[in-house]
Amino acid sequence: MTVITSRDNPRVRRWRELTEDARTRRKAKRALIEGEHLVSAFVESGKRIEELLLSKSAAARFEALARQIGKTPLVLGDAVFRSIADTETPAGIAAEIALPEATSDLGAARSCIFLEGIQDAGNVGAILRSARAFGIRHAVLSKGCADAWSPKVLRAGMGAHFGMEIRENADLADALERFGGRAACTVTRGGTALKGADLSGRIGWIFGAEGQGVSRALAARASLKVTIPMPGGAQSLNVAAAAAICFYEAARRGDPDTF
Repeated sequence: MTVITSRDNPRVRRWRELTEDARTRRKAKRALIEGEHLVSAFVESGKRIEELLLSKSAAARFEALARQIGKTPLVLGDAVFRSIADTETPAGIAAEIALPEATSDLGAARSCIFLEGIQDAGNVGAILRSARAFGIRHAVLSKGCADAWSPKVLRAGMGAHFGMEIRENADLADALERFGGRAACTVTRGGTALKGADLSGRIGWIFGAEGQGVSRALAARASLKVTIPMPGGAQSLNVAAAAAICFYEAARRGDPDTF
């Protein structure tokens, strides 16, 4: 077994850059996913891994998974593996993947989410996870959003990325036009109570940056503004929590037998 032991190895430097730098990911159209759950979820989605990476100490533990994947792994010394990992205690498995292209017509999407300037990686990942859980397969992210393929967003998404089409650095106004369905956004007060809102048909959910919410220009495009009642007296909900509530309610209305 050949083990890569130098942090200065060109391939190691490249993997480190894929972990750390969004520009490198965009230019190379590649990303690094880390951990057994994400690697397994990617493979189960039917996509092909470019390189499977194992730490020396974890190589035996993941030998069966590597055989299942059908990819001969590259083994890195433990210190080298830690240098490309984003977690403090890496599990010892990672994979280089090609970033999937969003190729389908937004106008044919049953539903879609539009994220405007959401910079918190955990929130972006959590929204993608909830969207996928409730059957939404399309996401459009504006400039200023956290990079969808960053390690933190990938971890928060828990594999949701691999069942969705994600467009980044998009003009949301243009994307909404191409989507063509009704646009909906949440407002803290003054909107239609979510319970009584008409959630039928094709809906594009717009969610805005923490604190600021959706911009006036984009909110003006929303024909449906909903408010989530908060009897506990909180001023607002975390954007990811608000999104999950909206997705659940829309899914419940569309397929009540499932809920």
